[in-house]
Amino acid sequence: MAISLDDALNAMIRRVERTAAAPLAGFPHHADPATGQWTTSPDGFWTGGYWVGQLWLADQIRPGDFAVQAENWLERLAPRAHSRTVFRGFLFLHAAALGADLAGSARGRTLAIESARSLASTFDERAGLMPLGRDAEEAHTVSDTDTNIDGLTASPLLLWAAKAAGDAQLRRIALSHARRNAHYCVLEDGGVIQSASFDARSGEIRRRFTHKGLADDSIWTRAQAWAMLGYTLCAGMAREEADLLDLAIKVSDWWLDHAPADHVAYWDFAVPQDGKGVRDSSGTAIAAAALLKLSRLVADPGRAERYRMRARAMIDALVERHLVMENDAANRPVGLLADGCFDMRSGVATANELIWGSYYLLESLLVLHGDLHGKSEIVRP
Repeated sequence: MAISLDDALNAMIRRVERTAAAPLAGFPHHADPATGQWTTSPDGFWTGGYWVGQLWLADQIRPGDFAVQAENWLERLAPRAHSRTVFRGFLFLHAAALGADLAGSARGRTLAIESARSLASTFDERAGLMPLGRDAEEAHTVSDTDTNIDGLTASPLLLWAAKAAGDAQLRRIALSHARRNAHYCVLEDGGVIQSASFDARSGEIRRRFTHKGLADDSIWTRAQAWAMLGYTLCAGMAREEADLLDLAIKVSDWWLDHAPADHVAYWDFAVPQDGKGVRDSSGTAIAAAALLKLSRLVADPGRAERYRMRARAMIDALVERHLVMENDAANRPVGLLADGCFDMRSGVATANELIWGSYYLLESLLVLHGDLHGKSEIVRP
């Protein structure tokens, strides 16, 4: 029997509620799929903003304590506003800017603008982007001549801050960062190679490589999903920049043309789609959220409907096959989104709950439920 939106939402809110009540040593990162116990990060790593974001989302249907807790966790994240990593985009788009939009958080607005301006100060004019930064988490090589598509999320943060603060320089840098990452990472057919190194003098590509995928030249699932989400968010926040919408369509259509028939992607697109490989529920959740957003931006009704239908099929598949509900035979925690693959190459959390996967599934359920209508360009352009 199909699981209703209400039941799936209630299960995920219960999971947020129980996580918030747990004695956490740090920000939830990935959880044991059997017990639900979280492995945490003391400073938020690149993932802590998604925990704060989940609290802001939960507050939309159960106002009260969730917002108070979100503010408390946001303050714990505040020291990261000036950390030397482009992945601050992940942290402060969802922890700070989203809180400002959904809950009127004054601290969220301040930290979103502060972190965006700090990020903008790392802009490399020759390369036309903000490089990874010396403290970039999980990067294969970390220097001022490397980039990867994961860092594209810096552009939506800067676009949000540019509008909030009336800062045209932030907008210029955001748009350049988005376009140059496409130059480095997006292939002609719409596939996305995760990372690139560039020449410090000319800014041109030295090499492309996928450091977390099956092979250096394979399409790692989350690289494709981050591109879908990043370019869709940019297109929604800068609607007059038609090339950004074209990029969002290009990378999203590649996903739809290559995704498995049962809608939940394997951890890398080079993995045989034979039903035996490791899946990534988190990459699928990111892509579904991106498609829901993109469906509201494209002018062609047929294309918009295709995106909506495929997003809904992906969400339904995640809920039916990977979200733990009341009648789970293994007695796993209700609301846990299982089967997220964090880092297959390193063998870390390859079939676990991942905080960003849970965030994007919860966001998508709230969008489908109608709870986020007109509240934020971050969740519903």
